[in-house]
Amino acid sequence: MTIFGQHEDKTLQQFERIREQSVRAALMADGHVGYVMPIGGVAAYRHQVSVVGVGFDIACGNAAIRTNLTLGSFGSDAPAIQAALVAFADEIADSVSFGVGRKNRADDAPVNHPLFADDAWEAIPVAHRNALRAKARSQLGTVGSGNHYVDVFVDELGAIWVGVHFGSRGLGHTIASAFLALGQGASWGERVPEREVLLHLDDPIGHDYWHLMQLAGAYAYAGREWVARRVVALLGGTELELVHNHHNFAWRETHQDEELVVIRKGATPAFPGQTGFVGGSMGDDAVIVRGVTDDRASPEVRSLQEAALFSTVHGAGRVMSRTAAGGKRHRRTGRQLSRGAISPNMMTRWVQDKGVILRGGGVDESPHVYRRLPDVLSAQRGTVDIVHVLRPLIVVMAGDTEFDPYKD
Repeated sequence: MTIFGQHEDKTLQQFERIREQSVRAALMADGHVGYVMPIGGVAAYRHQVSVVGVGFDIACGNAAIRTNLTLGSFGSDAPAIQAALVAFADEIADSVSFGVGRKNRADDAPVNHPLFADDAWEAIPVAHRNALRAKARSQLGTVGSGNHYVDVFVDELGAIWVGVHFGSRGLGHTIASAFLALGQGASWGERVPEREVLLHLDDPIGHDYWHLMQLAGAYAYAGREWVARRVVALLGGTELELVHNHHNFAWRETHQDEELVVIRKGATPAFPGQTGFVGGSMGDDAVIVRGVTDDRASPEVRSLQEAALFSTVHGAGRVMSRTAAGGKRHRRTGRQLSRGAISPNMMTRWVQDKGVILRGGGVDESPHVYRRLPDVLSAQRGTVDIVHVLRPLIVVMAGDTEFDPYKD
């Protein structure tokens, strides 16, 4: 068991319960309380997969594209560049869909992607299969709400990047909810408590969940890449490099000569040489990281990498709940029912001081509710290198009244 950083007692209690059931476990420095398993938790099992470990937003993850553009591509002086960025922010907010449906009805959304013909769909009961496939088609290319975003960054060398963060939308949520129910002896679609459910991969239920989880992973990859590339095209750029990772998923991996099922819930894979995109907040820098390579890893660092199951943080990590930050809101209408600790003015001042053009975003996603990313990266104790620092220019998120039942 390895714990990076400092955590509140409830997070540590959750982690301890997971550690007791797993073969190996680690907690990343951005950890905080989640459903049963803490966000930032990594756990390995023998031939079993945890439904709540992977989570409801199966295959949530980050994608970042480095483009051929620089700030100079947008204008010859600062006012011209700022005007161009403001226009781009408005266009992104208008042409990329947040919430449940694809408002733009883009004719190039990959709704005929090969994943829709995958054999894994046969694991869904006939009575639910067509409806779920139709929902998945309608939501492919939507970003959702909560902490999901589309950002435009500039790195330390002046290159423009596009970054996105979201998962498998209603498809993943439905799969997770269904197998949480099936694992507790209930029926597909029945509501059950959020409890630990370990499915053996050799059992039919475990086999089916694994293949549907993989299907949700392919769906999330297709959606993130489509949105990111759409924004790159909107900016007038071309793609030079793609960094893409799930951080709510399970993988078959070999660790210390043993094949294990490794679940990362809010944790980024970081094997030696593997790159990852890690966001901060709407008012903080993001980074491209790389797992420290063999030629640079001291024995102490390599031991820590192995103890972390070659994982790192997926973000800065919350220090304040959504309700504490923004107050209580009506689930469907978004109407505020009580006040929280963070005001819109507090959030606005932060992002303006940072020079960020913000579209959408609620106070429950204000930078005030997050740790600072440099601190959590430092707490990972040298297991990853920072390849690029990405300063946000544009942040586009759902508005705080946007209805979306699939927040992570």
